Amino acid sequence: MSEQTYYQEIIPEILEKKPDKETLVKMKVRALKKHNMIGAPTDIQILLNTPKEKIEQIKPLLLTKPTRSLSGVSVIAVMSAPRMCPHGRCIYCPGGPNSKLGNVPQSYTGKEPSTMRAIRNNYDSYLITMNRLEQYVVTGHPFDKIEVIIQGGTFPSYDKEYKDDFVRSIFKALNDFGEIFFEDNIFDVIKFREFFELPGNVQDTKRTRRIHEKLLEKKNEKINNVQTTVEEEIAKNETAKIRCVGLTMETRSDHGKVASGNDMLRLGATRVELGIQSVYEEVIDFIGRKHSVQDNIDAIRDLRDLGFKINMHYMPGLPKTTKQEDLDGMKQLFTDPDYKPDMLKVYPCLVFKGTVLYSMMKKGEFTPLSTEEAAELIAEFKKYIPTYCRIMRVNRDIPSYVNDGGVDKTNLRQYINKIMKERNIVCHCIRCREIGRAEDLEKETELPKITVTEYEASKGKEFFIAYETKKHILGFARLRFPSRILREEITQNTALLRELHVYGQAIEIGKDPAFDKTQHKGVGKQLMLKAEEIAKQHNKDKIVVISGVGVRGYYHKLGYKNDGPYVSKSI
Repeated sequence: MSEQTYYQEIIPEILEKKPDKETLVKMKVRALKKHNMIGAPTDIQILLNTPKEKIEQIKPLLLTKPTRSLSGVSVIAVMSAPRMCPHGRCIYCPGGPNSKLGNVPQSYTGKEPSTMRAIRNNYDSYLITMNRLEQYVVTGHPFDKIEVIIQGGTFPSYDKEYKDDFVRSIFKALNDFGEIFFEDNIFDVIKFREFFELPGNVQDTKRTRRIHEKLLEKKNEKINNVQTTVEEEIAKNETAKIRCVGLTMETRSDHGKVASGNDMLRLGATRVELGIQSVYEEVIDFIGRKHSVQDNIDAIRDLRDLGFKINMHYMPGLPKTTKQEDLDGMKQLFTDPDYKPDMLKVYPCLVFKGTVLYSMMKKGEFTPLSTEEAAELIAEFKKYIPTYCRIMRVNRDIPSYVNDGGVDKTNLRQYINKIMKERNIVCHCIRCREIGRAEDLEKETELPKITVTEYEASKGKEFFIAYETKKHILGFARLRFPSRILREEITQNTALLRELHVYGQAIEIGKDPAFDKTQHKGVGKQLMLKAEEIAKQHNKDKIVVISGVGVRGYYHKLGYKNDGPYVSKSI
């Protein structure tokens, strides 16, 4: 049976029985089983599918909680317009203006979900953000806390006017969405439904045009004939209904030094995705990066000393390397203190038409890693990943039919996991231990506690403070004693808190016998107190936190105050 049949049945039943929350959940489950559906629609989804004449009757039966009932973090990837990289093009790089794949952003194919969304919205960051928020509401995902990722090229290399307008439009969209569709902390489903003409057909170009016109009018509104600035929209987002809890920018090492880092801080960035690609000079040179291994090392150090979290990209299977050299290179990321990534994306080299690498492959001068070879390599590498790193991805988010050589399966992670299981390989990275992914939580017999891992990185001292058991991690913080003083907010006796992350599922663990729910209240605060304790033990008198704009209020409650692009506290 169709999803529509589900709504046709459950909506009249809700109107007739006027259930409380507990009874409503049971009604949803019964209807799901009857119609062989997976995943119960949210109350908002039910409202969106209710006939107009019935909305006022059903609304009070469904919307009884304020915005916190929508709580959770969702990601919005916002793609910048196609531009050439400042250095030219690497030999493997697809995309770019007027490429074989069309007029798409550099290093993208035009077939990634985020690129297709950007194309539909004319690469307008305001429209992209609004469109994604609309989708999250319609599909029942949380949307009050947003992690923004700016994709599409070397963003820090763009001119200031473009960057400011692009980031301003993202923050303004988040701010406006809350102002338009919330009243007294309650989401106005009727207004939302009418504004976006729902239910609607995404292929209806006239509908899209009408919605775009309304949104662009809001985007371009002026107060006293003056548009708001990026700084004003960022400040406004601190207390907005829809908040940006983290902002990531992608860059290359030659645009990842102090000057670029300071500019990213100005725009509210908290994390940098840095394409290092290899640890070998010969490889970096051959593929046309037009920077050196030392540039990678310098950028990592600069960004760390400014407080950023760093998600490095590494590309096994490039020319001039063997499988053993690939494995050794990835292992070096964790043995060489010049690297030590907080997060890592492993992108096996893919081949696309229109690239130098494609010509080399056709001439028999290059053979990319197959799916099986990549899976073998990454499964072996997983043995060596320390507990402080999170493996974010093991393959590009590109449909397999787009590339012309290399990994031809989008579910590479499943191949890797199969090999690991067969060989009893255990990965200790953060992702593999997250409490929300645990499949054996009922077997957990250990109570979580705070542990501290110290290590040297980029000539500074790092402390990975985790709230964990031997198998599962519930939250963590990253504390750094910087190697140099790069900003006035950071003194000789300052400790940098580069990340604080608590997994929301921790609050629900009380139902398991090994866990007492009270243990998980204030996990973030416990981690912060431990960070402050470590700083004091090392004669530090100030903690500077690189905080997402929308999370500053949390730190304010702990005694921190805004301090330039950071929040800080004397200890």
